[in-house]
Amino acid sequence: MPKGYWIAHVTVTDPEPYALYAKGATEAFAKHGAKVLARGGTVVGLEGESRPRNVIIEFESLAAAQACYDSPEYQAARAHRDGAGDAQIMLLEGAD
Repeated sequence: MPKGYWIAHVTVTDPEPYALYAKGATEAFAKHGAKVLARGGTVVGLEGESRPRNVIIEFESLAAAQACYDSPEYQAARAHRDGAGDAQIMLLEGAD
């Protein structure tokens, strides 16, 4: 079964509530067996619009990534992100 990946591209506009989001989201990721592959760090934008904060998280499957996103723990954390930044978040099924 292919892995599932959570990919986020974010511009933080209000760091204080975003920090609450990050704490709660990290706890949700841990509960769902996620492995953070990249978070923050240097970004080299080559084509198209890039954002200053980028995250890649690995899950056992696409279904596990979706279950984490839909979980009460993540949704509670997500409420802190509303209005604290602009985000593009997607789930991607890995290659076999």
